[in-house]
Amino acid sequence: MLAFDYARYRVPPGGGFRLASIDPADAQGVEAAAAKQQFKANRERLAELQERLYAEGKQALLVILQAMDTAGKDSTIRKVMSGVNPQGCRVWSFKKPSAEEQAKDFLWRVHDHVPPRGHIALFNRSHYEDVLIVRVHGLAPPMLIQNRYGHINDFEELLHEHHTRVVKIMLHISKDYQLERLRRRLRRPDKHWKFNPDDLRERARWDDYMKAYEIALNRCSTAQAPWYVVPAEHRWFRDLVVSQLLVDTLDAMNPQYPPPAFDPAQYPPESIE
Repeated sequence: MLAFDYARYRVPPGGGFRLASIDPADAQGVEAAAAKQQFKANRERLAELQERLYAEGKQALLVILQAMDTAGKDSTIRKVMSGVNPQGCRVWSFKKPSAEEQAKDFLWRVHDHVPPRGHIALFNRSHYEDVLIVRVHGLAPPMLIQNRYGHINDFEELLHEHHTRVVKIMLHISKDYQLERLRRRLRRPDKHWKFNPDDLRERARWDDYMKAYEIALNRCSTAQAPWYVVPAEHRWFRDLVVSQLLVDTLDAMNPQYPPPAFDPAQYPPESIE
């Protein structure tokens, strides 16, 4: 087991956290080769724990991923979860709300996709968009946005009380790193499909987004549903941290295979024809 500590990336409850306290290029001195080896072991362990979670059918895990564009939400999900059984794992990507969704409360479309017991769900963006992009662009009255932090905490506490563990991860990058990734998308024809000119307009609001993130992190990192700000500029370290966090979370949940609904002693393997 590699000696590194992801607990330093956990946002403490009560406020006072600053994004500047986390270096987006931090790797804690871990070497890439060693990280990739540990990551492989973590992915195998994650598959084992997910099978137990699915078999047990009493608990669920919700993983929320938020980040600025180019931080690697898609690749994180693809790489970390590639070994699990897709039957027990769901990924939802929340885009601009539809007309039906806008006509209802902001949590309605999210609650519909929380994982059933026995499953893992990953949200690629989430209900936090309603206190991030909505705040930055002034898409709702300030008082309504202020009230949403409390609604989010109550919602996540409700999930926790109903046996859904909630882990929230912000993939942290710098503005300079984002610039290089955007340029990379334009240099490579096979990445042009990922480039959106709107990303440049959002990039111009970088400072506003950092402020919005800090407020959300401080208001909504709780004991039941903590936030982790994970350095994401070294992707091999990002994958190591996220995989270790999920493995340790599932280990703490300790899912167990259910007892058989029959007496195995009555069915010796050699007697089966």
